[in-house]
Amino acid sequence: MKNILVTGGAGFIGSNFCRYMLDKHPEYSITVLDALTYAGNLDNIADLQGGPRFKFVHGDIRDKSVVDELMKDADAAVNFAAETHVDRSITDPGSFVLTDVYGVFVLLEACKRFGIERFVHISTDEVYGSIQDGSFREGDPLEPNSPYSASKAGGELLARSYFVTYGLPVLITRGSNNFGPYQYPEKLIPLFITNAMEDKPLPVYGDGRQVRDWIYVLDHCEAIDLILHKGEVGTAYNVGGGNERANLEVTRLVLGILGKPESLIKFVADRPGHDRRYSLDCTLIRELGWSPRHKFEEALEHTVQWYVQNEAWWRKIKEHQAEYREFTQKWYAER
Repeated sequence: MKNILVTGGAGFIGSNFCRYMLDKHPEYSITVLDALTYAGNLDNIADLQGGPRFKFVHGDIRDKSVVDELMKDADAAVNFAAETHVDRSITDPGSFVLTDVYGVFVLLEACKRFGIERFVHISTDEVYGSIQDGSFREGDPLEPNSPYSASKAGGELLARSYFVTYGLPVLITRGSNNFGPYQYPEKLIPLFITNAMEDKPLPVYGDGRQVRDWIYVLDHCEAIDLILHKGEVGTAYNVGGGNERANLEVTRLVLGILGKPESLIKFVADRPGHDRRYSLDCTLIRELGWSPRHKFEEALEHTVQWYVQNEAWWRKIKEHQAEYREFTQKWYAER
């Protein structure tokens, strides 16, 4: 396994994964396919461009001709390409179905045609829905509660069917909430970091007591690498950080690191279908020898400092967010 196709590699987790793999495996080369929609950003991989083991191709996973051209030279593929933000899925569910389900179909067909050694599909813990007590195990039913999580569930179920029906060497990861450098600033942690830096309100949904399990992005990348090489094909793996925190607690931690007042917290109407708690049982991935290396508080502080030191990166993005944010707020207000 020397040539890896990484779809969605200009996004948050994908770009961190590319950087991690090139550092960890000097014998590997990586080709990134990315449509550069709102979350895909060439700045995320600027330091990799021009390297002898890295290639970027601008294209869509729904485009069979582009996918075939790249897949025929790949030994393995890791699919990060997806529409991911829940709020966006509520206002525009169709684009999520097209990318997260049909796009996965195109990739699977190409993998089947060209005899790919391994196909790792990156899914999410949100496919399980919400859990009040205990933790989800991989065999639990999928009960997604938003168009985003439903589209991700559809994509991974399709991937599983290609393992069962065609023997395609599929592996699936269900990761918890990631955070770290290069995360698009509409997600909770980077949004609140950058808003606090600008002394703008931090909009907390509902009572802020929704619980998420947070994982530092490099810990997730290490888990994907391990699953790619040692995972049992046909298997889904939960990948969680073991850091369950209420959204309000995370908000206060961000403000504390930046030395900003809690008066910046603004409670807003809860989003439709908002899951209350996510929690993962990660026994399977731990049995492969993985455990997260980064402590939550230290990783959060490192993440905050990255955004402080890379203000030009996120300011360019946030300048283009205002129009979408205004549309979303109006959509919610009318319902």
